[in-house]
Amino acid sequence: MWDWIKIVALGVMALLAALAANWARDFAYQVHMLIIMAVAAGLFVWTVRHTDEPTGPPGVDGEYMDGVVRAGVIATAFWGLAGFLVGTIIAFQLAFPQLNFDALQGYGNFGRLRPLHTSAVIFAFGGNALLCSSFYIVQRTSAARLWGGNLAWFVFWGYQLFIVLAATGYLLGVTQGKEYAEPEWYVDIWLTIVWVAYLLVFMGTLMKRKEPHIYVANWFFLAMIVTVAMLHLVNNISIPVSIFGSKSVQVFSGVQDGMVQWWYGHNAVGFFLTAGFLGMMYYFVPKQAGKPIYSYKLSIIHFWALIFLYIWAGPHHLHYTALPDWASTLGMVFSVILWMPSWGGMINGLMTLSGAWDKIRTDPIMRMMVISLGFYGMSTFEGPMMSIRAVNSLSHYTDWTIGHVHSGALGWNGMITFAALYFLTPRLWNRDRLYSLTLVNWHFWLATIGIILYASSMWVTGIMEGLMWREVDAQGFLVNSFADTVAAKFPMYVVRALGGVMYLTGALIMVYNLWMTAFGKEQAKAIATPAE
Repeated sequence: MWDWIKIVALGVMALLAALAANWARDFAYQVHMLIIMAVAAGLFVWTVRHTDEPTGPPGVDGEYMDGVVRAGVIATAFWGLAGFLVGTIIAFQLAFPQLNFDALQGYGNFGRLRPLHTSAVIFAFGGNALLCSSFYIVQRTSAARLWGGNLAWFVFWGYQLFIVLAATGYLLGVTQGKEYAEPEWYVDIWLTIVWVAYLLVFMGTLMKRKEPHIYVANWFFLAMIVTVAMLHLVNNISIPVSIFGSKSVQVFSGVQDGMVQWWYGHNAVGFFLTAGFLGMMYYFVPKQAGKPIYSYKLSIIHFWALIFLYIWAGPHHLHYTALPDWASTLGMVFSVILWMPSWGGMINGLMTLSGAWDKIRTDPIMRMMVISLGFYGMSTFEGPMMSIRAVNSLSHYTDWTIGHVHSGALGWNGMITFAALYFLTPRLWNRDRLYSLTLVNWHFWLATIGIILYASSMWVTGIMEGLMWREVDAQGFLVNSFADTVAAKFPMYVVRALGGVMYLTGALIMVYNLWMTAFGKEQAKAIATPAE
């Protein structure tokens, strides 16, 4: 019965998408409806062909549902490469503007590739890392299979469809035009459906857990899921002009829109890129170290302090704007206080290695985890410092902000994700080890040096920008034009791009290593025992 309900739903979805594409009022909307129609029609055919086939025993993946986790690992690696490649391209476009090719009719210029890069690395690479790791961790720490049967597969494939729709929308020039270049209204609605399904799977698994205690990693994942849903719903409120077009009218405008946008933007960092990845850290670091977390009490304090404080910090992005001073000051104060719980979490992760510090020398995966914690600590010190109004007057609108963001994203989010992929792949494909630890070492050093080149070049050029913009002569006139600052930044932009090349090269090495571990002809022998 359920299979036939799915068949009818998919058929109706394909038909409606085909009709919408036929009546579309703009090209981008038509392309998106054709994509949805193709996906729905493909799933319709697949479901019809598999309706009468046996579904197999409940434990077809073993005790846990690991098929969707394996798919998530592959998707994380794929979207990571795509996002890093686009980031490297736009870094070179900034250094050499002639690389904005006119022959591509604007589809390959910086203005369209920049939001594509941002969303690819945050929501495609980072989002898939959170999906697969949270599905893996919640099963192990709950001693329960994922709730909802194939609902987890709907979450995975639904999220991939969202990524494709958002990415093609950016290239076609269809967004809401906000700071984070949010996709248009129908893509937002689809993501809301997928995200609610994600919440149901995660909560359902926790509710049927066999372990009486909810491990702290799951609290971080749950906070991420719930808060991101709230941020998404409020920030993306819009009224469609027509159900047959991609255009919409924003509900918020002016300073209210700026406030909502940075409430969303900073908390996307705080909950998606911090809380979610801390959930990964609190599971993978103790497992790789072979020791329990240093202080479980500190992890609870870390959780509640972080969750309470982060939500207030967004206004510090709006110093010296139309936002009232009291509001931006409130954001600044909470940002400075946020430094303490952030460093408490970093210390908790690092001190987990007490009695096992030799692993930093012998285990390159552990080394990646440690350096990710180091970058987490550095970024969560630098961020509160930059939120202080006096510092912000120098740093805002400069490349210092870009350096800060990327030291956190590449160093904290990237490195902990790479380590998680190295941890998961042998276990998910039942191998006794990775294909090559030497390649992990190469990846570690290429990525680390690439981050240092990237961040340090942006720190130098950012501070230089701020100082040049405020330099005045004896009569009080500005000494430097904007073009002067752009020309002065050229050497640092080249260094930044080279750092991106090194980071991308490390990721390519990782993908080769993971592929050979899982599918290579000279695979490490399979292990008979189920994954831990």
